[in-house]
Amino acid sequence: MATPKPINWLHLSTIVAVAILVGTEMVGASWAAGWAIGGLLQLDPSISRLIEIGFTLCGFVILYFFMRIAIRHEPIRG
Repeated sequence: MATPKPINWLHLSTIVAVAILVGTEMVGASWAAGWAIGGLLQLDPSISRLIEIGFTLCGFVILYFFMRIAIRHEPIRG
């Protein structure tokens, strides 16, 4: 069985910082976009909340794919 490579703490801290920064921006902006669309179209509050939830989920999906690419370029082990 192969021995695991040691954790590169500098890369790990960079990845965590990027996840916090980009996650806050991406999820916050997507939620705000859903809120703005609901307000601009003067939709019922329940429909507006559904749009906000949909946009927020899209923000999490974008964050997931961004983090996959970030970890590929800045590996935690090795």
